[in-house]
Amino acid sequence: MIKKAYFAGGCFWCTESVFQRVKGVIEVTPGYMGGHVKNPAYREVCNGITGHTETIKITYDQDIVPYSSLLEIFFLFHDPTTLNRQGNDIGTQYRSAIFYNNLEEKNQIHACIDQFEKDKIYSDPIVTEINIECPFYPAEVEHHNYYNRNSEQPYCHYVITPKIKKLESLFKQYTILE
Repeated sequence: MIKKAYFAGGCFWCTESVFQRVKGVIEVTPGYMGGHVKNPAYREVCNGITGHTETIKITYDQDIVPYSSLLEIFFLFHDPTTLNRQGNDIGTQYRSAIFYNNLEEKNQIHACIDQFEKDKIYSDPIVTEINIECPFYPAEVEHHNYYNRNSEQPYCHYVITPKIKKLESLFKQYTILE
């Protein structure tokens, strides 16, 4: 069955590139969610004036990769314990958030967080926002497939490439090897 998931884990170039390499993921679209302006532009979002966070929309086949695995990947590939920040990217547009589609997904999100906290995966509490799905606005075309087009760019090389290597190491069963 084909489903959609919405994750915000800092820079959408990073999250897009990781989830593009997950078996069962059909498409990853970078965009914006959680704000108060219709059809926001990247510059507006980056200035923090729209209330949006950089988000990816994942279209996936749940018969190949379950939502629970997508959640686990999401929580392990960014720092869900920092408020409005991922590494050097600072601002509300980089906050950690999940936009769920139904009560079942909401319950799975809470179960995943509870397990991470029980297992003490992070020393600080998880501050990821959990919100009902709201309008998703695709980002401008130049942000789509960014890593695959710019992998030698310093940000991609030093920030994104290690995340991809981590995915290949931790989630071999779900990784598409290039």
